[in-house]
Formats: sequence, C-alpha cells, structure tokens
Amino acid sequence: MKTAVVTGGGSGIGQAVANRLRSDGYHVATLDLAESDETFAHTADVTDRAAVDTALNAVRDQLGPVSILVNAAGIERFKRFTDLTFEDFQHVVDVNLNGVFHCVQAVLPDMIDAGWGRIVNISSSSAQSGQPYMSAYVAAKSAVNGLTKSLALEYGPMGITVNAVPPGFIDTPMLRKSEERGRLGGTVEEHIARTPVRRVGRPEDIAAACAFLISEDAGYITGQILGVNGGRNT
Repeated sequence: MKTAVVTGGGSGIGQAVANRLRSDGYHVATLDLAESDETFAHTADVTDRAAVDTALNAVRDQLGPVSILVNAAGIERFKRFTDLTFEDFQHVVDVNLNGVFHCVQAVLPDMIDAGWGRIVNISSSSAQSGQPYMSAYVAAKSAVNGLTKSLALEYGPMGITVNAVPPGFIDTPMLRKSEERGRLGGTVEEHIARTPVRRVGRPEDIAAACAFLISEDAGYITGQILGVNGGRNT
C-alpha cells in the first residue's frame, strides 16, 4: 500500500484530499500547522525545513517511504498592494511557494528510489485570472504552476509525475472570508449565477481531481495545470 502525505490536511481542501485518499486505500499522513487528533497527523510549519524533515521521518517510521505528495497548505493576505509590506509579501510566498519547495525536495529521494511518484500541487485559479488585493498570493501560486512544469520535465524520466490543480470558487473558509470582506465582487450566490455549472465548488471536487492524477490511469499525464472551477476559467 502506497503512502501519501497531504500538507494543509487539517482543514478545507487538504482535509478533503486526505479523506479521499484514505477511502481509495492509501496510507495517508497529514502535515498541518494546527494540531489534530487524526491518526498519522503531524504538526509542522511547511516554511520550516527542519520541521518538515522531522515530520516526514516520523511518517516513514510509521508508514514507510512516501510515494505521493499533495501540497495543499496555503494562506492568503488581503491588502491593497501599496499597503502590503515586504514582510507580508514574503510570508505569503514562504507558505504558498517555499513550503512546496521544502516538501517536494524532502520526499523526492523516496520517489526516485522507488522509480515511481505522484506530486500534486494545489495552486489557484487566481494565477490564471489575477485577483485584486491578493498580489502576494497570486504571485506565489503562479510560481507554483511554473515550478510544477519544470519538475515534471526534470523527474518524468524517473517515473514521477508532477501536476497542479488550481481550484476556482470553492466553498472554503478562504472564500467565505473573501465574501465577508467584499472582495468577491458580489455574494457567493451572485457568483453561482455566473458560473457555467451553476453551483459553488466543493473541496471534494478538488479531491477527486487529485485522486485521478495520483492514479495509475494518469501515468501519462504530467506537467499539466488541471483547472477545477466550474467553467469560470477555460
């Protein structure tokens, strides 16, 4: 049985991905900044390489080498660009981009040794369309898409696929916070009316895309940005 690690697995999209992979029969461990009583849940800050390495070593002791990594840990920061401090910008980049760097680099040796691996990076549809007041977030998630493509080319010959899933309009705490702050340009219900499939997305929709990209059926798919957004970005 293969071992999967999901960052940000304590809530939202990460939690949905972890639950889906468990139901699909994988051993699943989560890394999250918040403590959890879930089995194989590890508390770690993805911006802290030492903490990531410690958590992953514990996962290996419990479940064996890591074959699958889903990078779902992320934070947002709503600020007008002129009000954004460099420290604000750097923190968002640290979590959303540098955290991916640390986690991918830490698990790659396991995948290289096995000659098989699956990496899925959760980016954002805002990297395709832009988003006001979220310049740091959009910049970091755009970089995740670029990193995904480069890693796919570099590690494909070693049996490792690397893809990204940019969620769009998913009913998460981040979306509801945007609505409360008037950052959506309307209510969630108003946006549903403008979404081709006429509903808000669910974390489980993202989990389903991840489950496919991790499967053997997706072995010929790498370096791709698979948008899951109800048709809002095409």
